Amino acid sequence: MANFYNDNPDLKFHLEHPLMQKIVELKERNFADKDKFDYAPVDFEDAMDSYDKVLEVVGEISGDIVAPNAESVDQEGPSIVNNEVVYAKGTQENLDALVKAGLMGITLPRKYEGLNFPIVPYIMAADMVSRADAGFVNIWGLQDCAETINEFANEEQKEKFLPRVCAGETMAMDLTEPDAGSDLQAVQLKATYNEEEDQWYLNGVKRFITNGDGHISLVLARSEGGNDGRGLSMFIYDRAEKAVTVRRIENKLGIKGSPTCELVFKNAKAELCGSRRMGLIKYVMALMNGARLGIAAQSVGISEAAYREGLTYAKERKQFGKAIIEFPAVYELLANMKAKLDASRTLLYETSRFVDVYKTYMHIMEERKLTPEERKEMKKYQKMADMFTPLAKGLGSEICNQLAYDSLQIHGGSGFMKDYPIERIYRDARITSIYEGTTQLQVVAAIRGVTTGGLLNVIRDYELQELRPELHSFRRTLIGMTEEYEHAVKTVVERKNPEFIDFHARRLVEMAGNIIMGYLLLLDTQRDNKFKNSTEIFLKSAKTENLARAEFIHGSNLEDMDAYKHDRV
Repeated sequence: MANFYNDNPDLKFHLEHPLMQKIVELKERNFADKDKFDYAPVDFEDAMDSYDKVLEVVGEISGDIVAPNAESVDQEGPSIVNNEVVYAKGTQENLDALVKAGLMGITLPRKYEGLNFPIVPYIMAADMVSRADAGFVNIWGLQDCAETINEFANEEQKEKFLPRVCAGETMAMDLTEPDAGSDLQAVQLKATYNEEEDQWYLNGVKRFITNGDGHISLVLARSEGGNDGRGLSMFIYDRAEKAVTVRRIENKLGIKGSPTCELVFKNAKAELCGSRRMGLIKYVMALMNGARLGIAAQSVGISEAAYREGLTYAKERKQFGKAIIEFPAVYELLANMKAKLDASRTLLYETSRFVDVYKTYMHIMEERKLTPEERKEMKKYQKMADMFTPLAKGLGSEICNQLAYDSLQIHGGSGFMKDYPIERIYRDARITSIYEGTTQLQVVAAIRGVTTGGLLNVIRDYELQELRPELHSFRRTLIGMTEEYEHAVKTVVERKNPEFIDFHARRLVEMAGNIIMGYLLLLDTQRDNKFKNSTEIFLKSAKTENLARAEFIHGSNLEDMDAYKHDRV
């Protein structure tokens, strides 16, 4: 029997981070629920024990049910029967097992029948489920859409929809359209209000909708005139209305168990969520940030699966009389894979902790006025979360693709065949750097933290953390990388040319990301020496990569950019 929690002690290491004490106390409001709900924790230790036990259940289901079903789900995929999506047999078994274990509505308040867990243990669950089957997490993991309802819907809507999610109903976010992919301002699905009926109706088409036939959907639609984001509102659509046609399920390269649908809305009754005109400006931004954190978790889970498949094969496969893991070309590749996996995971959980603190303060604001100190702290963690989320998604997904590539390379020709899971993992990995905002869009979101000095300030704070003497050499390496980064930023920003900044944005963001992941690995090593090897290996490659980026930046000018425009005509 496999358990994806117990066989990966790194998860428990991140669960036990020192900041969890604050997160738990904020989330539990000093454990006020202990007298109302028999399953509410009475203190910090009780809460942590609860997270640990639930994650063990997720690990068991992931290892014993979801992972063994992954290959058959990939082959069978979903289908449309009587205008409803029918999951593959294994997908339904996976979902039934997690619902039966009470693992829906993990982060929702107990008054709506949720578990009231922080985001950190929920993201850990997504990490494990993704390792088992990256496609399935797109069905189970969309429960985080319920957080948008919990944040912005009225109380009547919360009482109507949230208990249904906790009971096992699935969700979807219907944002993109045939002519509005990443450019959500161009959304044209029409929302019309009937005053006599006091009812909204939706008409139009949505495309590339993950789990599009979910029971409850958040729909971005145009409620006002015009063609910009100010005319968009958010709506809740209930599948029970049966006013949406599933036109088709897309035939995808990977994540085949997850139904990606084209939907036709025809006089579909829906409920306005929050205020008119705020759909894109406020609600989708919150929704997408949550989704991007989820894709970062999916990326780390796939990276874990890819690394383990490569390691196992390298130990078993013999060439020239010995296991291929004994060859430098292979063991170096595996060591770099492990270092990058550890780096992306530590960035994922640092980001999750930042989101946990500021999101919890936001909910506390609905109950009482924050003290000046609490408001200041909320703004600090919100700023950190806003800077780190595109880093976690962008860098994590790129690392995921690299690790899947490297693992398949270790398998050689065998990895190109469907006899080994790495073939499926490789295909599944590719989408992570595309959906919920491509890597290029994550760079657009992250570059402000570079140009304003926000990320440099974060790096300086990490630089001041206490370290054991034997770790000081790593810090010196990172200080040197930071000076190089600061010089590169200055070189670009001083040109005062937006196009020049855009041209070098990815290089600058990746330089900052490498330094931040290096510091996070170093701080992990301060807590547990088992991360020392990954820290050393990661810093060697990151230092070299950053040097190449810096040299490219310093050697370029505005005129050089013309060489990259030659194929525009």
